Amino acid sequence: MTIGLVSLGCAKNAVDLQVMSGHLLKAGHTLAPDPDNADVILVNTCAFIESAREEAAAEIARACELKRAGRCKAVVAAGCFVQRYRAEVLKAFPDLDAVLGVDALDHITQVVEETTRVSLPRNCNGRVALLRDREGSPRGSGTLAASKSATVPPGLPKKVFDPPIPALRLTGAAFAYLKVAEGCAHRCAYCAIPAIRGKFRSRPLKSVLAEARALVKTGVKELNVIAQDPMLYGVDFRDGTNLVTLLRALDKIPGDFWVRVLYSYPSEITDAFLDWMNTSPHAVKYIDVPLQHTDPKILQAMARGSAVKATREAAERLRAAVPGVTLRTTVMTGFPGETPAAFTRMLADVKRMSFDHLGVFAFSPEEGTPAAKLPRRPSLAVAERRAGEVMALQKRIWSAKARKYVGRTFRALVVAPGVARLASQAPDVDGVVHLRRAAEVGTFIDVTIAKVRGFDFEEA
Repeated sequence: MTIGLVSLGCAKNAVDLQVMSGHLLKAGHTLAPDPDNADVILVNTCAFIESAREEAAAEIARACELKRAGRCKAVVAAGCFVQRYRAEVLKAFPDLDAVLGVDALDHITQVVEETTRVSLPRNCNGRVALLRDREGSPRGSGTLAASKSATVPPGLPKKVFDPPIPALRLTGAAFAYLKVAEGCAHRCAYCAIPAIRGKFRSRPLKSVLAEARALVKTGVKELNVIAQDPMLYGVDFRDGTNLVTLLRALDKIPGDFWVRVLYSYPSEITDAFLDWMNTSPHAVKYIDVPLQHTDPKILQAMARGSAVKATREAAERLRAAVPGVTLRTTVMTGFPGETPAAFTRMLADVKRMSFDHLGVFAFSPEEGTPAAKLPRRPSLAVAERRAGEVMALQKRIWSAKARKYVGRTFRALVVAPGVARLASQAPDVDGVVHLRRAAEVGTFIDVTIAKVRGFDFEEA
């Protein structure tokens, strides 16, 4: 049976799709090169903000339309969107055959095979009238017309999944995401991730290293260490294991490859981590430290008050500790209580700290989060205008920084035909280098920068 994959959301979500794909391949199924031409379409969804939920709904609707047209046999939705809104999703999409929560990835083969064995009849208005949970009793009302598969275990997710070995990667030959933990230990006022993904829990060190070795053995040249907060890796083991323990162990794997750590809560970046970055033969000198804001009152309202000092001093401290480091951040505009003065302060701090890369998004009130009920929220129009101002400033900062690259030669990793990335460019979020020559994907080359094109470079 052929399975078409639709991947939405962050890199951590993409790793979940790799886990599911690995189980499907081991069961003898085939991954379709084009999801529009497959027996089953698997949509792995995101629910972080409203725009992500809209995208998830649109992709599920599109897949269901293909099913109605006879282009596929079944549609399965997985991931954060269905984890949080299972009942609503099943009600909204009567042609959807199954949903799979984030704690049930290892059920994917059984779910897919069941959806293609059972033809689901509809009631007179085209709606499936009965939903049946694997872990619960029948739900819904009306005429009993059919049964759907809803594998979303009750309560918060508790599991941590290891990808099947040899590790499957959907990122291509050159790089991979190495997810080292699940869930989140923070309770930022605006974020629904803990309610979707559960408490922070680390993968066992042994299993992470086994996956890393398998990836390097198959030719991966960049391991991107990811989690909701990688800096907390090992804290739940209570045996002294921490992120640096893991990183030093990765350094012992033979081979020429990069190790990049993505996402670092500002107050948790330790001197030991910075020392690893300075001394490791594999470390990429790149730190993604999402600040979200810099105004103390806004940080307090965000429940990030403990990081006020670390936030204000982040860029200076990191540049002093790691010469030549590339810094990236993310900021939010329009959070409740963000006055013109608070925004002006953040804008001034963005200019002062002069990040190499920056992302900005307007605040989105998330159901069930404390921030959704906070008063004095700027209008969406104001939040988006402020986001535009931040991005305009960052473009000026980037333009000045980018000019310094021109004429210089850097080591780069070829990640696709005609495309490479410098150590200062993280996958998916930063720019790339457009090559003028053929180079084998998954190899390191030296490139001389001739021109800046937006946030990208062109090779001489």
